[in-house]
Order: sequence, then C-alpha cells, then structure tokens
Amino acid sequence: MIGERMDTPELGVREAELIAARRANLAALRSAGADPYAVTRYEVTAHAAELQRRFADLPAGGEADDRFSVAGRLMLLRGQGNVAFADLWDESGKIQLFFKSDVVGKERLKAFQKHVDRGDLLGARGRIVRTKLGELSLLVEHYEVLCKSLLPLPDKWHGLVDMERRYRQRYLDLTVNPAVREIFLLRSRIIAEMRRFLDARGFVEVETPVLINIAGGATARPFQTHHNALDLQLNLRIATELYLKRLVVGGIERVYEIGRIFRNEGIDTKHNPEFSMLELYAAYWSYEEMAQFTEELFVHLVGMVTGGKDRIDYGGRSLHFARPFKRVRYLDALRERGGYARADLLSPAGAERIAISLGIPKPPSHAHALDKIFEAVVEPHLADPTFVMDIPVLLSPLAKRRADDPELTERYELFIANMEACNAFSELNDPDDQRGRFEEQAHDRASGDAETPPPDWDFVTALEVGMPPTAGIGIGIDRLVMLLTDQQSIRDVILFPLQRPL
Repeated sequence: MIGERMDTPELGVREAELIAARRANLAALRSAGADPYAVTRYEVTAHAAELQRRFADLPAGGEADDRFSVAGRLMLLRGQGNVAFADLWDESGKIQLFFKSDVVGKERLKAFQKHVDRGDLLGARGRIVRTKLGELSLLVEHYEVLCKSLLPLPDKWHGLVDMERRYRQRYLDLTVNPAVREIFLLRSRIIAEMRRFLDARGFVEVETPVLINIAGGATARPFQTHHNALDLQLNLRIATELYLKRLVVGGIERVYEIGRIFRNEGIDTKHNPEFSMLELYAAYWSYEEMAQFTEELFVHLVGMVTGGKDRIDYGGRSLHFARPFKRVRYLDALRERGGYARADLLSPAGAERIAISLGIPKPPSHAHALDKIFEAVVEPHLADPTFVMDIPVLLSPLAKRRADDPELTERYELFIANMEACNAFSELNDPDDQRGRFEEQAHDRASGDAETPPPDWDFVTALEVGMPPTAGIGIGIDRLVMLLTDQQSIRDVILFPLQRPL
C-alpha cells in the first residue's frame, strides 16, 4: 500500500535495495506498455499556483466543471484501497492529486499504488475539487508517468540539509527544497527587472569579450588560459569596464552589460571566483547623477520584492531604503571611526603603520593597506544603505579627480549590510592622467602586488580619441540578490558555486 511503502522513513535502508525496487517498478511499467522514457511530450494546461488562485473560493466538498492537465514531481504519496493522494509540485507550487477507483479506474489506481514512487514525474488530467478537509485537489481521471526517478530522494522528514551536498547536487537541492527554488526564480525576476529598468531609460545592452589579452578594470588576479590556434596566452576578464568605455568613445552614450566576471581569489560568504556583474556607463553624467540613479534602481528593486515597501529584513536586521541614502566621505569616516589623520592615511609609511597596528599583515602596496584599513575600521558600521564618497586617487586608477581636492576622486561605493553593493565614479577621460596612473600601477605590480593589472595602453589610445564626461557603475548581482532574498552566503544565490572535486 502507498502509505506503508512511501511514508516509511528511508534512513538506514540500503540504497541499493531502494534502487532495485524502483527499477522493478520501471520494468513493470514497461511491461504494461507505459515506458516513462518513451514519452516525448505532455500537454500542460495549468500550473499549481494558477489553480490555487483561481479556485481559492471553492468551498469544502465543492467541485468545478473545468478540466485541467498538470505535470510535475510527486513529493508525497499516501492512501490505500479505493483512494490515493499525492502532492504534485511544479515550478509554481503544489497541488494535491486525488485518485478514486471509480473515477480513474480500479486497475489504473492499483498500478499507481504499486509502481509509482516518490520523485517520479507525472502528468495528470481531471477536474478541480476541494476535499471535505478543505484541500484543493485535482480529481484524476487520467494519468501518465512521464519519467521514473531511479534514485530515492532525501526523506520528507529530514530533507536535504548537508550544505556541501546541496551545492554539489543543486538539482537535488532544487527538487526537495522549494524555498531554494523560489530564491533562484526570484533571482531571474530581479535580473529581468533590472534590464527593463535600464532599457526604459535608454540604455543599450551589449556583449564584450570574456577572453582578453589584458585583464584590467579592477584590482584582482585573473584566471589564465591558452588559445591553441594562435598560440596565445589569454586571461578571463575581471571586469567589463574598459571595453564598455571604449563603446562610449565610439558614440554609444548609454551602455550596459550583465555578464560573468572571473577573479582568481578566495572563497567566502561574500566572494566566489565566478560571479555576475552589471556595469553601465552614461555619457554626460557625473557621479552625482549616478548616485541618484543608484538610489532609484535599488529602491525600485526593493519595492518589487517587498510589494512596495522600503524596508527589507537581512540577517535579523531591518534595512531602510528611503531616499536619500546616507552619505559619508571616505577619509572623514576613517577619522571619525579610527581617529586617523588624513596625512597618515595618504602616506605609504603611515598607512602601513596603521595596518600593522590593526593586525593586518604587511600589505604589498599603499592602496592595499588603505583598503584593508577601511575594511576593518569602517565597514562594520555600514548597515543601512550608505554612500562612501570621495575615495582617494590611489584606490581609484580609473576615476576622475575632484577639482577642489586632486588627491581624491569623484567616486563612491554603496555599502549595505556591511558589504559593498556597488562601485561608481565620474570616469577619468584625461589620457595623460590615465597614462600616469597606469605607470604607477605598473610600479606597484613590479613591486609585488599581483592583484594590480598591467596597463592597457590601447585604452589610453581610446581616450586620446576622446571620451565625453561619463559616469559608470558596477553592481554585484549576487550580493544584490543576497540582500533581496535574505541569504547570508553568496553560494546560496549562485546555482553552481565552485567546489573542490570529490
């Protein structure tokens, strides 16, 4: 009987025996002329969530005249004798299947009870009813096994909780954890909404190379590969910035790309070596217009996810997204939080001394030291959305200097929940200044800072052709999805995070 066979916890039972039983059921289906793997299509006329909405007011014991076909995975089977029940899950949610011998037929019900297993994919057609216990159900008139699940799923009581297994076998994670599936469906909706938002404001989506000679536009080690036909050593991109700005030079005034970025760095709750980034550039904007645009975009996405609210819960905290976002200046924040003087921070020796006093290993460059100091001293205090403005030139090789303070740039980073959510600035378009900063980067690289990229001299040539005043921004999509879905690890919003092989 279904209740006895399917509801018994499978813990402790040898998996080989369970697989053998499922293969025996497959053989029985095939011998009866119902080979699941021979099915090529099944007409689905409704999804579970649609039926739940449409018939929400159907009273207990009520029946509808319309007939529907549904398909999905069976996650719970129960019942015996002349009736059986099954929970069918499709992408949208759950609908109960109700089998009665006088409706589906005694032999068909018996075949279902004997040869259908939890995890099988099933198509079913019938009428909508609500049982006397109040459960909306499809009263099955006909069913078809669409695919046999030969491996037993984790039992319904304990689920799939081993994190490593969840990441390695994401297909299994999505199957038995509907909440996980909903996170990734929401991720897709968020990205689609970002595209709609940008397209409506005149931005043009493009694609730029992943395999490149010089991996620039960020501070990170690239992954390297080899092109056999050209006998050429290449890098996977660490940013899309320099190519997108070449397009602004070429006359595409508002341009963006949503793409995969690759950085040969460590793995933790906020970093994965392969991640998704939105980068966009707008000619004739400064970082002030870009900051307003950033507020508008983030508030819009928060409203989409929350149904119009301006708060989200993240990690047990309520984060407020009311405009305008809070602003602090980079050096002012370090002075207020750590008591550090500007002169010490902007001095290589002074920054190194401060870093060492904070327990930071001796940094390979001045920029590296300053970045780690800010990370340790200020970032823990940046919970609600906060723009950190006017970041020093030594940390900003591609940003325009402030006219009133040439040691600082027109650059901001947006921090939310103590992590960087985006990075934006008025773009440097002076080719001579850019050449000088590339030369400083080359010195840092030669001094041992492996994360500093080599100069891209062709980009300097592009600036000599002439780039209009432009603002740009990079938004880490994975961290954004973390915030909007209340996930504490980036691995929980990336479908297939990098894993060591078993």
